[in-house]
Amino acid sequence: MASKEMNNRQAYFNYYIEDKYVAGIVLLGTEVKSIREGKVSFNDAFCLFDNGELWVRGLFIAEYKLGTINNHIAVHDRKLLLNKRELKKLQAALKEKGLTIVPLRVFINEKNLVKIEIGVAKGKKTHDKRETIKKRDTEREIKQYVK
Repeated sequence: MASKEMNNRQAYFNYYIEDKYVAGIVLLGTEVKSIREGKVSFNDAFCLFDNGELWVRGLFIAEYKLGTINNHIAVHDRKLLLNKRELKKLQAALKEKGLTIVPLRVFINEKNLVKIEIGVAKGKKTHDKRETIKKRDTEREIKQYVK
């Protein structure tokens, strides 16, 4: 079975990713089925701490089309599962100036569990974003000439 992987391309454009972690995520059954269909959107998604627990907020998982009245709500806070050492490291990173935690991708691992990759990120300035666009355009042009 080919695993589906949904990437947050905007995160790589808007942030410098300094560190990455893979976390479990608490989901309902219809959410898992919807993720398997690739119905995930990262628009406005971010991570925050609440009572020492890490949560992802704003992650859109579309309602499962074959779901009944037990279907899930598309956007709600979902708990992320990490060990205590990783949580303490992330809390310390958040206290530094300008750092945030953003979801980078949602994927299904080899054990058929849904995982989410999160990254400790620092925001890019506008001129840094322009540099990223220039670099991407030059790489695209080089690939065209090589073919």
